[in-house]
Amino acid sequence: MRLSRGAVLARAKAAALDGVRRLNCWGSHLTDISICRDLPNVEVISFSVNGISDLEPLNQCQNLSELYLRKNNIGSLNELFYLKNLPRLRVLWLSENPCCGSDPHRYRMTVLRNLPSLQKLDNQAVTEEELSQALVDGEEITAPPVRRSVENGCPESTEPSAAESTTETERELLSFSLEETNKIREQLGMKPVPRDKFSSFSPRETDCSRKKRNNVLNAILLLTKELDAEGLEIVQQTVGRRLQAFRKKELQEE
Repeated sequence: MRLSRGAVLARAKAAALDGVRRLNCWGSHLTDISICRDLPNVEVISFSVNGISDLEPLNQCQNLSELYLRKNNIGSLNELFYLKNLPRLRVLWLSENPCCGSDPHRYRMTVLRNLPSLQKLDNQAVTEEELSQALVDGEEITAPPVRRSVENGCPESTEPSAAESTTETERELLSFSLEETNKIREQLGMKPVPRDKFSSFSPRETDCSRKKRNNVLNAILLLTKELDAEGLEIVQQTVGRRLQAFRKKELQEE
């Protein structure tokens, strides 16, 4: 069912779409929320218990601060791509959707990595520790989901698939030069990588665990280029805590 202009105005008790501030359409059998593209001033939306699968229309709701989407038909966490540029979004309820999967930790970490400004997710307060952990355990979403045409089964989106994006990103990360890597490590107050050790960053590395570690390290180094001073301070504090934990463990083992 498509959400109509008349239904929005009636539910919100507003005279015009730009006057809608709060919209409650809980349990309304909705599948199409295209009308949200015309709600620039809406602040709170409740779409829980519907059949919504496409979040693209919400990308236009720049004043949205609370979004309730529990029990819908959202199949991919890539739908979060459309929420990443909502500057005021602080509350999101997304549980009981297919995209949540069978791993609640991975799900929560991925949501928080892509929406770090959230203060509450699925009715649970977000902590600073979770936001730090999300940088490690969460998956970065860089492209919208690929949709397929109902008529001919062809992709509607020209964006690369998640697998293709991941392969491309890994290729880019592994191509870091020694100078680039050490420059970023210096900015973070870390020791430079010796030239004779830099070969461990090569894509020819066959050891699975070391390759995974190096990929994670290179990803972190690449992402630091996008951070401002405040963000770098958070990274530095997190790294400091981790180093202290490792040093404490080494002392205990000795």
